[in-house]
Amino acid sequence: MLYYLFQYLEQEFSLTGASVFRFITFRAASAFILSLLISAIYGKRIINFLRKQQVGESIRDLGLDGQVEKAGTPTMGGIIIILATLIPVLLLAKLNNIYIIILIITTIWMGLIGFADDYIKVFKKDKGGLKGKFKVLGQVGLGVIVGSMLYFHPNVTIKEQLPAEQQVVKQNGSKIVYGDAHKSTKTTIPFLKDNELDYAKALSFLGGGYEKYGWIVFIFVVVFIVTGISNGANLTDGIDGLAAGSSAIMVIALAIFAWVSGNIIFANYLDVMYIPNSGEMTVFILAFAGALIGFLWYNTFPAQVFMGDTGSLTIGGIIAVIAIAIRKELLLPILAGIFVVENLSVILQVFWFKFTRKKYGVGRRIFKMAPLHHHYQKLNYHESKIVVRFWIVGVLFAVFAIVTLKLR
Repeated sequence: MLYYLFQYLEQEFSLTGASVFRFITFRAASAFILSLLISAIYGKRIINFLRKQQVGESIRDLGLDGQVEKAGTPTMGGIIIILATLIPVLLLAKLNNIYIIILIITTIWMGLIGFADDYIKVFKKDKGGLKGKFKVLGQVGLGVIVGSMLYFHPNVTIKEQLPAEQQVVKQNGSKIVYGDAHKSTKTTIPFLKDNELDYAKALSFLGGGYEKYGWIVFIFVVVFIVTGISNGANLTDGIDGLAAGSSAIMVIALAIFAWVSGNIIFANYLDVMYIPNSGEMTVFILAFAGALIGFLWYNTFPAQVFMGDTGSLTIGGIIAVIAIAIRKELLLPILAGIFVVENLSVILQVFWFKFTRKKYGVGRRIFKMAPLHHHYQKLNYHESKIVVRFWIVGVLFAVFAIVTLKLR
């Protein structure tokens, strides 16, 4: 809203300084600061409200140290993250930008699914929460919506570099490096020089004209990634500060990718896919990062509030959608490595237990407990030490992901 207000003031009254709102970097930095302040300052009021409503976490007895003391801690703290993200975005972003619209839809959609899950747990006293099939249905629904918008909306395009012989130097000395904007189902493959993969080619066996069915493969990929990453974030939210801190690291790395992908100069310099209008996502992403960091003020050990599924499902959904929108989803196994490892630890644990029970009559376990962070708790590591070490690993993953911009 402020973007349009200052644009009007600049055009009509030549207001000094109003032009600064045209710059993504200024609005993104402002969004980060504002979201951090909202979550850190007003977060306490929301926590007190949740406490008055007796929105307390009911803890399952897993035999872990410090569990009993956490019973009754307010949950649904993801509301803080959602509000602290959306308010700066509504104030500072271009609200007619398709990528911003998609991210707002993602935030609200996943927030409602998570809220329904937490509501059932807290007020209906059902520890199982929202039935798994409804949760997955909601994730799949979001994947279909996001995939369809990214595929069919006319403003979602890419520009590809022209062959050297087709590049033109204009009279003013500038060079035309990119061709016209066009629709595409291409994405980026890390570590390869000619690093583009076209999802539509999976249907090349259909013969001529297979490209028009590319949306089927693309939407399937979006659904798979949204579901997998949101569940990974949900599993990671098991000890104080782990999910919020790990997510903040991933999100800041994604902000770099989004800004580079939406800036034709840096996209050309780094030889990455140029995605027109995608740079505007930097405003949303940094608002999201600020909200997560501000939330940590109350979520680090000993936590005054838990994010609940309201927060964790929303976080995973947003990270997945950002990565898909900037065509960096194949980097998620590295960038979101913490989520992936947590997911895998559960899958492996369940598979191995069932396999050994069928083969030997007694189920065996790979880890003392899954997800992985509980394994280290069972080894008597203090949860603060586990969290910080996971953050350090997350930083390494993020730096390595950023390095892939030139590591080919």
